[in-house]
Amino acid sequence: MSIPNTRVLERRPIHPGEMLREDFLPEYGLTIASLAEAVGVSRQSVNELLRERRAVSPEMALRLGKLFGMSPEFWLNLQRNLDLWDAARELKRKIDHIRPLRVA
Repeated sequence: MSIPNTRVLERRPIHPGEMLREDFLPEYGLTIASLAEAVGVSRQSVNELLRERRAVSPEMALRLGKLFGMSPEFWLNLQRNLDLWDAARELKRKIDHIRPLRVA
């Protein structure tokens, strides 16, 4: 049995870059440069992610998952939650008129 979550999240979900910046970098003693080197991307890519100007891509999720011994789905789910929240706010007026279909 599953229980649907019908509550609307009032606050914006955390950006994966914020989680990296606030939780993972200090915990592992990483800098932007050392994280970039460890995952094999440019410092600019890491910096943009940490500053929340870049989304976590599937490729980056695989890299971060491998580095931190986690599933890439963890990183993608953080990004998905944020993207859906932003889209829901942006499209609210355009989709409010849509009514769910019922099975005949």
